[in-house]
Amino acid sequence: MSNSPQKQAPFQYQDLGPANSNSRAEILAGLREERKRISPKYFYDDTGSALFEEITRQPEYYPTRTERHILTEHAMDMAAAIGTGTVLMEPGAGSCEKVRLLLDALKPTAYVPMDIAGEFLQRSAARLQSDFPWLHIAALRADFAVMPSLPQGLPAGPRTLFYPGSTLGNFSPLQATSFLRHARRLVGDGGAMLIGVDLHKDSAILNRAYNDSAGVTARFNRNALHHLNRILPADFQPLQFRHVAFYNGDRHRIEMYLESQIEQTVTAAGEVIYFSPGEKIHTEISCKYSQESFTSLAAAADLNVQNCWQDADNLFAVFLLTSDSP
Repeated sequence: MSNSPQKQAPFQYQDLGPANSNSRAEILAGLREERKRISPKYFYDDTGSALFEEITRQPEYYPTRTERHILTEHAMDMAAAIGTGTVLMEPGAGSCEKVRLLLDALKPTAYVPMDIAGEFLQRSAARLQSDFPWLHIAALRADFAVMPSLPQGLPAGPRTLFYPGSTLGNFSPLQATSFLRHARRLVGDGGAMLIGVDLHKDSAILNRAYNDSAGVTARFNRNALHHLNRILPADFQPLQFRHVAFYNGDRHRIEMYLESQIEQTVTAAGEVIYFSPGEKIHTEISCKYSQESFTSLAAAADLNVQNCWQDADNLFAVFLLTSDSP
């Protein structure tokens, strides 16, 4: 927590959507496909956001505690590499917890957290500013996959995108490259990106992480159907779907599904969707990278790895990317 004597900084909140009508069209298009799918962004209503925070505390789920250790241990090194006084942006900010580990070192002129769960974001950002009253916060409810424009009134100067949690892994490599290109335009010349990446490891560790013994990830996965019931509306019976998650070694990624346990029909926004027993809805991927494969991914977006910080067990890494030559 900062003890800075500076006066109270501004707090802004802006809702950039997406509109429910856009969400309905996207969801229905995915449910009509031969291999049904929904975007992982529909995990994140208020309940889903809270469940994800609970996942991060499970003993099997190593990414969060490992990344927090990296950020804590290397915050000053990261600040030295990036420079202080940047506008710090965080897509998928959620609880805004990890950024706390960097604020006193980075001393940003403003912080722009973005998340699709608006009420959760507002509460998280308000708690953050209560603890860091000197920090100008401009929170955005937005689908950060399309990288919205930044709000007016932010300080001038360089920009840094902070994207922890290996959230980039939720995109396919092609989608991740597109995201990084958008992010590169957003940070502009002289900007930087600090990105958390989950590394290749033994499949048993990965499978345990996404199938925790307390069943929190299963509840998180099924909660997406509760969310769809409200926004479509629909009449999914979430307990009639089984949580399925496994590591696909050929594609270097975790795949997560909801599997229908019975033959059933669901009415979604007035449309009848049929499920056979064992039919799945694909809800998430989580791609894993080596240092070399992530460096190649960044290069495809015209970005260069300037630095990389890892834990001693090589479970996780935080990469610093810029458009400058390494």
